[in-house]
Amino acid sequence: MKLVTTRRVLILTLLTIVGMGSYVVYFTQVVNPRVMHELQAEPDGERAQRVLRLTLPNGKTLPINYLREGETVYLGADFGWWKAIDASGTPVELLLRGQVRRGMARVVLDDPQRTKSVFARLRPSAPAWLPAWLNGKLVVIDLDQEQ
Repeated sequence: MKLVTTRRVLILTLLTIVGMGSYVVYFTQVVNPRVMHELQAEPDGERAQRVLRLTLPNGKTLPINYLREGETVYLGADFGWWKAIDASGTPVELLLRGQVRRGMARVVLDDPQRTKSVFARLRPSAPAWLPAWLNGKLVVIDLDQEQ
């Protein structure tokens, strides 16, 4: 009986790992490239009003939902990409509504009230019961002045 239970747990664990890996591959290889193409092809489109392309200093590019308030852009970082951004500021490049913009990005790790306030506007449909540690990190980008 114990051997059957152990086998089931191992099979379920393996299926979970394969499923999660497939999900990541699908998004990075299929969905993200389509979104990136759409952001460039339709800079005034519905998606471009909510999603930007972020280019990190290491050259990695990501489509990410954003909230813009004046010359400040807010992002929610759900995965480890935020670790490439320094708390004191890291230069980044954005494709924002068809315009390439540069700015200084920083991760806010020590202001839970601000994070909660911004996420309420950035992610208004996120479940209220979601614990803060699962809701991602707040990334703030101060855009360079346009030339």
